[in-house]
Amino acid sequence: MIWSLRGFLILTLSLTSLWVADEASAKTRPAIALHYGHNAPLEDLKVFDIVVVEPDHGYDPIAQRAKGSELYAYTSVAEVQPSRSYFKDIPAVWQLARNGHWNSVVLDQTPAPWPSFFADRVIAPLWQRGYRGFFLDTMDSYRLASHFDEAAQQAGLVRVIQTLHERFPGIRLIMNRGFDIVPRVKDKIEMVAAESLYRRWNAGANRYEEVPDADRQWLLTQLRTIQTRDGIPVLAIDYVPPNDRALARETAERIQADGFTPWVSDSRLDTVGIGAVELVPRRILILYNGAEAPAVNYTSAHRFLQMPLNHMGYVVDYADVRQPLPKDIYRDRYAGVVTAFNGYMPSALRREFSTWLQTLKNQGMPLAMVGDFGLAPDKSWADTFGIQGTSLSIYPPLQAQKQHPMMGLEAASPPVEKDSAPARLVGPQAAQAIPLVEMKDQKGQRFVAAALMPWGGFVLDPYVYNELPGTEQTRWVVDPFEFLQKALRLPFMPVPDITTESGRRLLLAHIDGDGFPSRAEMPGAPVAALVLLKEILEKYRIPQTVSVIEGEIASHGLHPELSGQLEDIARKMFKLPHVEIASHSFSHPYLWDTDVKHGIFSDSNEVEYHLNIPNYQVDLTRETAGSADYIRKNLAPAGKPVRVFQWTGDTAPNEAALKATYDAGLLNINGGDTFISRSNPSLTAVRPHGITKGNYLQVYAPIANENIFTNLWRGPFYGYERVLETFELTDTPRRIKPVGIYYHTYSASKVAGLQALRKVYNWALNQPLHPVFTSEFIRKVQDFHTYAIATEGEGWRVRGAGHLRTLRFPITAAAMVAPLSASEGVAGVSEGVEGSYVHLTGAQAWVANPASALGPSGSTAEAPIWLHDANARVTQWERKQQGLRTDFSLQGHVPLQFTLSGMVPTCRVSANGQTLAATKSSEKERPDLRTYRLPDAAAQIQILCAGR
Repeated sequence: MIWSLRGFLILTLSLTSLWVADEASAKTRPAIALHYGHNAPLEDLKVFDIVVVEPDHGYDPIAQRAKGSELYAYTSVAEVQPSRSYFKDIPAVWQLARNGHWNSVVLDQTPAPWPSFFADRVIAPLWQRGYRGFFLDTMDSYRLASHFDEAAQQAGLVRVIQTLHERFPGIRLIMNRGFDIVPRVKDKIEMVAAESLYRRWNAGANRYEEVPDADRQWLLTQLRTIQTRDGIPVLAIDYVPPNDRALARETAERIQADGFTPWVSDSRLDTVGIGAVELVPRRILILYNGAEAPAVNYTSAHRFLQMPLNHMGYVVDYADVRQPLPKDIYRDRYAGVVTAFNGYMPSALRREFSTWLQTLKNQGMPLAMVGDFGLAPDKSWADTFGIQGTSLSIYPPLQAQKQHPMMGLEAASPPVEKDSAPARLVGPQAAQAIPLVEMKDQKGQRFVAAALMPWGGFVLDPYVYNELPGTEQTRWVVDPFEFLQKALRLPFMPVPDITTESGRRLLLAHIDGDGFPSRAEMPGAPVAALVLLKEILEKYRIPQTVSVIEGEIASHGLHPELSGQLEDIARKMFKLPHVEIASHSFSHPYLWDTDVKHGIFSDSNEVEYHLNIPNYQVDLTRETAGSADYIRKNLAPAGKPVRVFQWTGDTAPNEAALKATYDAGLLNINGGDTFISRSNPSLTAVRPHGITKGNYLQVYAPIANENIFTNLWRGPFYGYERVLETFELTDTPRRIKPVGIYYHTYSASKVAGLQALRKVYNWALNQPLHPVFTSEFIRKVQDFHTYAIATEGEGWRVRGAGHLRTLRFPITAAAMVAPLSASEGVAGVSEGVEGSYVHLTGAQAWVANPASALGPSGSTAEAPIWLHDANARVTQWERKQQGLRTDFSLQGHVPLQFTLSGMVPTCRVSANGQTLAATKSSEKERPDLRTYRLPDAAAQIQILCAGR
């Protein structure tokens, strides 16, 4: 059993009983990290079983425990810094000496009151906050004093540990050094730590250095004695520069080969180091010039570059070069850095930016430059990047030469213009470069407009994308997926996928409340909301999220004369079990960030900013929490929550508006406007998962609403049926989006609009989809942004929040069967257009690397039973009786459909105690596949295969 899947045994079992010192037991030891920074990335660090943190930074150990990771509090036993709150109460007579390197005071361990003081003033407050594990540091610091009684000091340390166990039953302790007292406390500590086995930080000389062989051999002897004599596992902590990931990896491997648990990090312990597992960095930093667009939402970086990166599994952070450039960008968390400029940045910023970027390159950070360098490359760029961009002495005309196959994805490379501004590759790096767009002048000199370089790559305008004249459409010239992957050297890894669960593409439907009181152009002129209720919501019983605008339907809103009728319709909608309740605000703001005036808002001061509700000015709390409270009190059935807030107007909230939804406990969605179609068949029309502002994530609707397909509701009103093109084009050749049915209530006011809705719903019901509520999709996107992946042995350890349940691999499902047999926390695999989808059973899993030797290679034995696909979530999966029996459960929202692979004639399937018969399969279907249907939306299923 892989440690990461043991739930939280470390809360209830002594780790000593689980840990063995030989190499074969390495994967049964927990992965341990130490991070003392002020903003420890706990979402990344949750991939470690134990994380030692500085508790004064305000972390929540209870919240982290819910993620499958335990926070241990750093505590210093024999030293204290004057900044600690309890320092002033330590008697002067207890102070033995000073440690100048760390500006701390060494404490005498012999006073009789000291153990109780330490328990009361240091441990008890942390215990109250939820900490149950503690890292005891500075155990040997008494030796810094000029005079001390060694035996008395050690006896004092033993009394401290004994007191902690008496006062805090179940406490777990990792002791840093203190080798001499280990035999006396071995039943009270879980692990002994030691620093500087192979690499160390020399605080006096302020440098990293290798540990001398004699010192290393002495320490190895001590640590091996503790493991063999006392049966206590060892944590070895070494220090390397934060930018030298290769050295950190090599050092961790040496420590692990010695039979110890490794942690290799920087001297300040404020980066994510390498331990028994290594975090796979999933963040990409994109730098942009904020002067080029009203806000980051409207930059080409966000509109065009983020989507490919999201699809490849990466989370994007943005930095505006007009602001202070980010510090401490290392490969512990960042897979690469992208610059995306449309022209030069202000001259005052160029020198600092150039120095910053060259520093990253010299530290080994992969770089991709897109559009424009942002400055004129000077001599330092020739030395650092192998790029000469000035003083080129071009002899026109330039003529196009070789072009790499990744160019010309959606549009051919444009002809070379007179004012083209290519670059020349120079120096040793020129020989290692792969030109993507090459041209030569009249004298035969060669220049490039795009190239892959040893440090990354660049592609300059106009070879990134083309704008189609007379339209608002664009086309990729370069393949953004291939360019970004190769330039940033993105590794093979499992991709957390938000489009699919249990092997089926997701289906969600959400409705903005606009037009609730509109009169339908139908006999009797009913309000559109009533038509929607009768013709859509009551007939299509799939999960649907329905919102209302308080200002449209409440008695204190715009239509008091209709309020009674409208509220009654809303109550009937919200009473339906397949309808989820959402708010579409109080006054429907059209512009959420008044500091960012764009489009019509930048052209006129007369434009209304929200519905004209008398005596009201937009208040973010009233729009979010207030509107949800109105729905909860007046419209929702008792106990049924309001889960979602659907953005209105320009759907571009600022950080304060996003915070308001978080404070109200509401999930948020809308924005993005993915509208790829046959008339605009470009990936530039496919938007990313969302956008983060400050600490808050806005989740985009997967597909644009009918407003886009009907020319802003000016017609044709049947236009929304073209969303079927968008569904198709976001499924192949890549499944980039789920099926998202998204429209306004006013669609039901037109016969053509209603017919289009019916066509879309009927199409969806005839596809093999997995229906979910919008809130479930939102949580998947949130989970994507905090998902943690780490390499562990011959595979990957993955940890999420349990909402995202699919990993995508760029290899066939058939090639994944053998690795899955060696994996844990998985229920099956199915084919996808880009490879395969692996189905997870929960928040944690360990998946074998298909490239490893794990799994039965070339075995002639029958393949095990796996879930191929289902329209419901797998909530439990368990093999029994040596694989002859498999029990699993499904929980969905519609009558169940599921297909099993690896089936043979002797297999029998039952659900909820009743035998199931497989549906008739087509001749083209794999012979080992069996499909079953149930009238229930949930079932406990059992498979018995006699004689396998």
